[in-house]
Amino acid sequence: MRRRSLSSAANATLKGRKWDALIIGGGHNGLTAAAYLARGGLSVAVLERRHVIGGAAVTEELVPGFKFSRCSYLQSLLRPSVIKELELPKHGLKLLKRNPSSFTPCLDGRYLLLGPDKGLNHSEISKFSLNDADAYPRYENQLENFCKFMDLVLDSSPPESLQHKSSLNEQLKNKLQNSVFWASCLRQASSLGQKEMVEFMDLLLAPASKVLNNWFETDVLKATLATDAVIGSTASVHTPGSGYVLLHHVMGETGGDRGVWSYVEGGMGSISKAISNAAMEAGAHIVTNSEVSQLLIEDSSTVCGVILADGTKVHSSIVLSNATPYRTFMELVPNDALPDDFVRAIKHSDYSSATTKINVAVDKLPQFECCKLNHPHAGPQHVGTIHIGSESMEEIHSASQDAVNGVPSRRPVIEMTIPSTLDKTISPPGMHVINLFVQYTPYKPLDGDWQDHEYRESFAQKCFKLIDEYAPGFSTSVIGYDMLTPPDLEREIGLTGGNIFHGAMGLDSLFLMRPVKGWSNYKTPLQGLYLCGSGAHPGGGVMGAPGRNAARLVLQDLKKTT
Repeated sequence: MRRRSLSSAANATLKGRKWDALIIGGGHNGLTAAAYLARGGLSVAVLERRHVIGGAAVTEELVPGFKFSRCSYLQSLLRPSVIKELELPKHGLKLLKRNPSSFTPCLDGRYLLLGPDKGLNHSEISKFSLNDADAYPRYENQLENFCKFMDLVLDSSPPESLQHKSSLNEQLKNKLQNSVFWASCLRQASSLGQKEMVEFMDLLLAPASKVLNNWFETDVLKATLATDAVIGSTASVHTPGSGYVLLHHVMGETGGDRGVWSYVEGGMGSISKAISNAAMEAGAHIVTNSEVSQLLIEDSSTVCGVILADGTKVHSSIVLSNATPYRTFMELVPNDALPDDFVRAIKHSDYSSATTKINVAVDKLPQFECCKLNHPHAGPQHVGTIHIGSESMEEIHSASQDAVNGVPSRRPVIEMTIPSTLDKTISPPGMHVINLFVQYTPYKPLDGDWQDHEYRESFAQKCFKLIDEYAPGFSTSVIGYDMLTPPDLEREIGLTGGNIFHGAMGLDSLFLMRPVKGWSNYKTPLQGLYLCGSGAHPGGGVMGAPGRNAARLVLQDLKKTT
């Protein structure tokens, strides 16, 4: 097909035709859905509210010469099937593996490095505990075995019951498909064995602190691993079910290497750009500065298109929403078009967030006192994720309790990354881009307002001063910064409540219960409307799985009607 170009001239591109499918939002999942639908032969238009595509997977030059991954900042979870099927390397995707992948400095002068090198891990953990050094490979192996079970779930549409009136033939086909899915799960479970399945259930249901205490004795090791369990959530390490998120430590991969997280050359927006290139090559139109204000509904329950903010009507019998469930159903769908019980479930889902992202431009690398390496070039301590204020699980818990009490953490938990150590395309020579992923920051703090410039500045300086404790002089290296608090993430990126996952990832909000019970398979109560964003199964993170799964379901549904 003829390659279509990005455009901000919405009216000229969109008027005067009926599209096979429209996609609300040009985040990475929306773009993924567009690519698969266009490759399936459909005419597709992606409608992006902002001036730039990518949603939370976006690169923006906020300080002259410095290109920031403004929201998401690491890659590992993008499904191998999406990378392979859409030929993303051909479309410009270049992943930069990190080794080592983790560095935790301690105020007592010690530090912990971890990564894909098993020898390094053993020698580093041995500095604290030989028992833990021996246990760590077994811990990673167990998580990897559990992830093999998860792969089936991530790449499949949930085995949902039929939601609309259907023929006997459709009912039988649905039951057969669901039976095949559950049979596959049982085969995978039997291959694990009962002992491992009990361990798996313990991981799913237990607090991360319990899981890690059962494995290890070293505070700094447990704290480093525990950050995976609370990332992007309001949870404490003691919250039941937080153990499940420990799987993210090994759930993803880079280039076939399980559990290896990478930077993306050019920033996270390069993922969205590669996917959009694949979509446009297949014939999709991607239109920026085109905010959808309302869905068009006919016969009270069938979608027939959208209305843009400028009043333009764009027609299609299929609409996929990459917006959050709340934005989709509470703000874009006309009143009284949805069942009351469905509206209640969407309205009362958990969209809370305690996450702030600070993007920093610096004129030199931070020099960590514990490393005693005082030279300007990047060392192993700069390459991976640097854990600040995470020397024990109790520190993380204490930070979370501050937010529970309505105030930002007195000692925030900070994940620092410096992608410019490996990516030379995003900062001027000798200078660096630093991402600070900060927790915990309430949406509405009781001691101030995020709209107050002085309040915002004081919190940013609190984070910089905490880093100073580990890397003296960091604050003086800051040239400029951009800060996104939960209300900013909601306003700028469209994340309801500032929740980076489009909704909480607790066990009550996953799989057959995402976004709500009875509607886990991307379909909605409105005929022709589908969800394709992180608010649908399997959830948040730069996976592409919701977009791929939703698009494949749409193509299957179209085959049934032809």
